[in-house]
Amino acid sequence: MLNGLDQVDWARLTHAYGPAGDVPDQIRGLMSPDADRRRKSLWELNGNIYHQGTIYEATAYAVPFLLEVLTAPECDEQPQLLSLLSGIVTGFDELWLPGGLPVAEHRARAAGGEAVLAAAPRPGDDDFDEDEADYEYVEGLSDEDRGRMFTYIWVRAYDAVRAGVPLFRELLGSEPPVQCMAAYTLAWFPEDAPESLRALANVTGGDDEGVVAATASVAMGLLGGRPTITLDDPRPIARWGAAIALATLDGPDAPQNVVDELISAAGSLPDNDRVPFLDGDLAAYAGGVLKLTGDRHADRTFDALLERIPAVSGSSAFHVVKEALHLAFPAGALPAGTGYPSLDDRGRRLVDALAGSPGTWLIDGRNFGDFSALVREYGLPASHETLRDYTSTR
Repeated sequence: MLNGLDQVDWARLTHAYGPAGDVPDQIRGLMSPDADRRRKSLWELNGNIYHQGTIYEATAYAVPFLLEVLTAPECDEQPQLLSLLSGIVTGFDELWLPGGLPVAEHRARAAGGEAVLAAAPRPGDDDFDEDEADYEYVEGLSDEDRGRMFTYIWVRAYDAVRAGVPLFRELLGSEPPVQCMAAYTLAWFPEDAPESLRALANVTGGDDEGVVAATASVAMGLLGGRPTITLDDPRPIARWGAAIALATLDGPDAPQNVVDELISAAGSLPDNDRVPFLDGDLAAYAGGVLKLTGDRHADRTFDALLERIPAVSGSSAFHVVKEALHLAFPAGALPAGTGYPSLDDRGRRLVDALAGSPGTWLIDGRNFGDFSALVREYGLPASHETLRDYTSTR
């Protein structure tokens, strides 16, 4: 197994920290009988070939071996490995939800990127500075060439993971954690939708809570298929998945019972980190997909999100407030100098909710910079204290 691993000239490839010569040992480590070594290898690969949502030239070369490990009977890290593979494809899935991954656009944008990448200095070249890696080369590119090159790198890695689609379908028959991650991973390959939809249609059980069925339903919606699960299912999470899929498919034509289910979820459904989509933030995903159903449900959606704000913090708060800001300020950032009295009713209600919810601004008890930046994007004061003062200018 992994016989071809040493045939790749890893030292001439780069990842997040420079030359990729450490990748073979990390891949082999995934097959170690020592659980600590397996976890360490997985952690290291999550830091170098996939780093905070970014991938590199070495990533596409590593993927076939990761797929090989995934098929091995002794592989004890299948859910985590599927998470790495899906992360290579999506980066952060919030970038693509609720609409899905625009693969065709990426393929078109990658045209010409192979030549730009081929011209880049690489480890072993006289002009390669390991301390600077390829930063000088990248910074010297035009915006267009830089975009072509990075998109080409992504397309190569995407197609490498895509080769595993038949395997991901087979894994739908595994234990629930593997089923769930296999269904999630299939969601990002619309070019292979017909066969994947047939496989996903059979996933209705998996666990009593409905996590696997919900994940399969959402995947089906993103692939253009109608879910097998119905809104009569007794499991709230399974109904959530069915409603997400149906709203994704039908948009403004979604029936009232779908909208009602989503509004209920947006207002009260707790997070479940076993659902891979949006890190298990079920309420935020429901709020996000509601905008696909059109303006006729905007008031009820907004009310549900406002009700949710005092109860959330961290990434959950980010997603909920992101949707609420979009509904309150559809034109985007407020003009400079806009005072509280100049806000319309929806804007004032949102500002009041944020001003009255100090915990919403925090992550793990500390100020959440990304959340503050999100609020600032809309021209509002970017801390709880300054926003509270803003509401007093009546």
